[in-house]
Parts: sequence; C-alpha cells; structure tokens
Amino acid sequence: MELGDDDWNFSQEELDTLERDALRIVAERKSSSATASISSSSQESYFNKVPNLPPSSIRNTQVGVITAKDNAKELQKVCIKLILHSSGKIAAKFTYNEIVVSAFRSMPQAWWSGKERLWMFPMSSLSSVEKILSEIKGISVELEKLDPLVHRAIVAASAVPDLRDLYDRMPSSVESKLLPFQRDGVKFVLQHGGRALLADEMGLGKTLQAIAFAACFRDSWPVLVITPSSLRLQWASMIKEWLSIPSNEILVVLSQCSGSNKGGFTIVPSSSKGTIPLDGLFNIISYDVVPKLQHMLMNLNFKIVIADESHYLKNAQAKRTIASIPVLQKAQYVMLLSGTPALSRPIELFKQLEALHPDVYKNVREYGERYCKGGFFGLYQGASNHDELHNMIKATTMIRRLKKDVLSELPVKRRQQVFLDIAEKDMRQINALFRELEIVKTKIKACASKEDVDKLKFSEKNLINKIYNDSAEAKIPAVKDYLETVIEAGCKFLIFAHHQSMIEAIHEYLLKKKVRCIRIDGGTTPSLRHAMVSDFQEKDDIKAAVLSIKAGGVGLTLTAASTVFFAELSWTPGDIIQAEDRAHRIGQVSSVNVYFLLANDTVDDIIWDVVQSKLENLGQMLDGQENTLQVSESQGSSSPMKQKRFDLQPRSSLGKQKTLDSFMKRCQSPVVTENSDVEGHLPKFKIPRS
Repeated sequence: MELGDDDWNFSQEELDTLERDALRIVAERKSSSATASISSSSQESYFNKVPNLPPSSIRNTQVGVITAKDNAKELQKVCIKLILHSSGKIAAKFTYNEIVVSAFRSMPQAWWSGKERLWMFPMSSLSSVEKILSEIKGISVELEKLDPLVHRAIVAASAVPDLRDLYDRMPSSVESKLLPFQRDGVKFVLQHGGRALLADEMGLGKTLQAIAFAACFRDSWPVLVITPSSLRLQWASMIKEWLSIPSNEILVVLSQCSGSNKGGFTIVPSSSKGTIPLDGLFNIISYDVVPKLQHMLMNLNFKIVIADESHYLKNAQAKRTIASIPVLQKAQYVMLLSGTPALSRPIELFKQLEALHPDVYKNVREYGERYCKGGFFGLYQGASNHDELHNMIKATTMIRRLKKDVLSELPVKRRQQVFLDIAEKDMRQINALFRELEIVKTKIKACASKEDVDKLKFSEKNLINKIYNDSAEAKIPAVKDYLETVIEAGCKFLIFAHHQSMIEAIHEYLLKKKVRCIRIDGGTTPSLRHAMVSDFQEKDDIKAAVLSIKAGGVGLTLTAASTVFFAELSWTPGDIIQAEDRAHRIGQVSSVNVYFLLANDTVDDIIWDVVQSKLENLGQMLDGQENTLQVSESQGSSSPMKQKRFDLQPRSSLGKQKTLDSFMKRCQSPVVTENSDVEGHLPKFKIPRS
C-alpha cells in the first residue's frame, strides 16, 4: 500500500528535509537504483518517529534500504585541487577538513597562506605531497592533480641545472654597468639552465642583458644572433661597445655590402653564391636568411643562440619559423628576447616555448585544447586557462618587467643610436653627391681668391642640402622596416622627422599597418593641434604621433608616450632637445627612451658632428638655462659606431650657436680622431669624410 503524509505523522517541512538528505546520500553513493528516494539515515529517523510502523509497510515502499552498518563503512569524501600559483609555488584548494589540515601541518615543506587561504609548497615537493595526500586514512580523498602539460613543465624546470655560479665570469666592465633589475634578468636565465624568454618591456635593455648573458659563457663561443633585418647593425654596435673583442670578429650578414663600414665589422653579403662563412665570435643574421643557411647552421653547432624579437616565430607555417626552431632546439644555451610575447593570443607563444623546451611543448593539440579555446577564427585562436598559462611560463621559463615596476632604477632619460641598413641602389645618388663634394672641398683648399672661395662654399652648401634631401629619401625604406618592430612592441611613441617626404611616408605606413596615430606638421592649425594632443594623451588606442621637428618640437605636451624616435636629425641641437622634451616634461611618470635612427654615408655623418660641435655653445632654452647632454661613458675610449646612455644636465654658460660656415671650416680639416670625444657632447661615432 501507499503511505500518505498523515500516515507518517510528519510535517511537510520535515518531509522536504528528509527528502533532500536522501537524494544527497544516494547521489554520493552513485546508486544504480533509479527508484531510490530515501536513505538509511532517513529510514532510521522515520522508524524512531513512527515506532509502530508495520514492517510490511517498509517492504512495500520500493525504496533501496541502507542499514546503519552499511553507512558506517561510508567514508567522508574531500576534493583537493592542486594549482600552480602566480608565485611559482604549488597551492592546494579544498573545503576545510581537520584530517587534511593535519596532513599538511605534518609536511615540513608546506605552509599556510592566511591571506589567500591556501596551503602552499614548492614545486620540488610535488611528488611527496601527492603521495602523502593519497595515503590519508579516515577519509576518501579525491585529488585533482595538475594538468599533465603543467606537470611536465614543472618537472623539466626542476631538473635543469642552476648555472648562477657562472654569473661571476661576466667581465666587471659589463657587470658594473648593469642596473639591479638587469642583473636579476641575467641570473634568472642562468638559474633556468641558460634557456629562457626575457620579455621585458621595450626600453629596459634586453639587448644588453643578452650580451651580458653571453659573456658568462666565454668558453662556449662563438655566438649566433638571429634578429630582424633592421636591427643587425644595432646588435653589432652594442656588442662592440660592451665587449672587448676586435670589430672584425663581429660578423654581420647583410643583403649587400654598401657603405664604408666605419665600425670595422666583417660584412658578408647574404646574396653570396656558395657557402657563407660564419666564423666570427659573434655572428649576426636576420630571420629571413635562416632558411637559406639552415643546413649550415645545424652543422656548425652553435652552443649559444640569441633570438631577438622572438615573436617573429609566432607563425608556425612561416619559413623562418620552420627553419629557426631546429637551430634553437639544438643549441645548449638559448635566450629569446621579446617585449611582446603574445600572452593575449596563447597560440603565438607555442613555437617560442617549443624552441626552449621541445620535450615539454611537444603537442600543439594538447597546448591548444588547454589554452587556446574560444576563438572565432579557428580552433586555437582563443584564450583559455589564461592565469594558469601565465603562471606556468613565469615560473618555468619567462621573466618580464615593466617600466613602472623598475622606474626607480632607471635614469630619467636615455638616448641610443640605431644604425639602419640602406640598400645599395638607394645610396648611389648620395655617393655621387659625396664624390662631388670632395672635389669642391679640394678646390677650396687650392683656391687663392676670396671671391672664388665664396663661390665654391656656396656650391658646397648646396651640395650638402642636396645630400640632406636625398638622405631622407634613401632612409625611408629602412625607417619603415624598423618601425615594423616598434609597432610589434605595442607601445605609444613619438617619431620626429624634418622633410615632408619622410613625414608623409611614415604617416602612410602607420595607416597601412592600421596603427591609429596623429600627425602634426607645419600645415596643422593651432585648434587642430590641440585636439590631436588631447586625443593622443587620453586615448589608449592612439599609439603614435608623427611630428615635424620644427612644428611639433615646441608647445606640445605628449607625456602619454615615453619612447621617442628621430627618423632624421636637425642641424640645431636645441631642436633635438626641444623635441625630446615633448615627452620628457612635467607629467611624465616613466623613464624616457630616445632613439636616433642613423645611417652611415648619408647626411647623418655630417649633422651628428655638427650637433656635437654646437653643444658647447648651445642657445638658451625655454627655462632660461642652456642645456647640454651629459655622456655616461660605458668604456674608457669611444668608438666610431657607439651607443651610449646619457642624461640631460644644465649648464650655466651661454653662447651663440656655431654656424654652418664654422662647420664647413672643420669639415675641410683632417678627419676627427675617435678619441677626441669630449664629455658633455653627444656620443661621437660618425667620422666626416676627409
């Protein structure tokens, strides 16, 4: 027979409670009986409350009865989830249970984080902790272990040798110039077996840290450097500046051997037929040439490989990626550098991680299923388990610092020279003009009449102006090539130029690359200037300001950017400082990095020397004081192609700027020697033609 509510003598509320308890217990036991609706504990309660209930009535309820004896055998279940914490430690999450807590308290390697309410322990204790938790008595432990990929990454990171003892092998001339966070960067890579990703924000000296890292392995040289084509000469100059090795031991593979190679590097054309000899102590090549040299690179067995702007390897189907990954995997020590490691699109990280640890990241499907779900344009275009991925690579292979994190360690302003590689076809006209200039200068020396000298000087000035104009045209392709790297960095920046052709080319290039930007030159009205400045300062998606040195160099506050580029130079150093100070002024909360994009055998050879000569007598600035540029020497002597850091310092003396005429007299004198650098000048690296 069926039992009604009145037969049980229970209230509706009591019946509801009993029903919920029954369903919960049945679900935990995963009973195969679909008709069970009440548990043994519920039955026992019913029997206590209805002592006269006939036994026959119980049998007719069609309920699976669980006896008190059976219930005693049922152990309490506790779920424990292991996760990788952002600190690099392992954390355990579970609902409070006294037995589990006691187990963790018995582990000398575990501790309680009261703030996050987590039990923590080091990666090295993972195996022992898993064993202890699985053997806990008195409860049923359901242990959710780390994802297999995360587990492999942790095990691999724990197994690599700690090479921090090699830090002491770094030359003191290099180590003493590193900032504290840069020393930490080098030590991080050494601690992780010499294979790591340095992902510092642009302007924090990734190149210098990589050079310092390579200096710790002097016995393992030669070194291979793979970099975007626009940065090859930049790397050569930095290596020459920081390491005491002969210039001819720095080999650079270029598309052509144009220019005078004032740095004295060994230049090899990539278009050479046959084998390209990579026999320098440092060998610098571009990503584009790796497919051509892959077989030779594999046979040469470079032990140390540095891959600059390693996000160039994000496309798994690209030829440069396919060719570069085996070279990186074969090397004993690998340092990847990228200010934009693509954390927002995890699939772009896979090839870089595979290059560092092929035994860990060996299955793109496994990685994609875990971290790349949710995209609209393909299976692996989304992002999932983002925090876990970030914590994993941070704990095992990546170090990343932002400017805001290390601001107290940075100088207020730093300037660097970036050397562009100009195509030979673009240099023909400039070379012809320089030859003509040499002839005019020779005639001036031999001329006896003042009238004839004045005429020749006029011709000389016209030739220099022509070289100035043609140099802008010749540099445009190289400037655009360099800007591709800047755009990848994703930072806000200012870029100054003088000629309309250069300004127009830069502006069109940014628009083509879908980079939102403002443009201010001589034709921009005051009201429009104000609106553009406000947009640049307030809108994060406006990444660039294309500015005329004259029109955009004064009266603007553009402190939303802390990176400044000069695609061209001005004859007047005051214009340069004024332009820099659009970003370096009150309201700027970050260190300002200034980059001069220079090319040998162009007007840059002349202007840099003129600017240097004028600095001793620089005109009065906005604040009523004359300013000069204080050079911070990194080595005892200067070099023709040198990159230095220097800060803005006030000078009390005032004087008139030297004129172009006075420069022309200097230009007719013998070549300036390398060691004639004077403290307070811009770094001298350019040598005028004799």
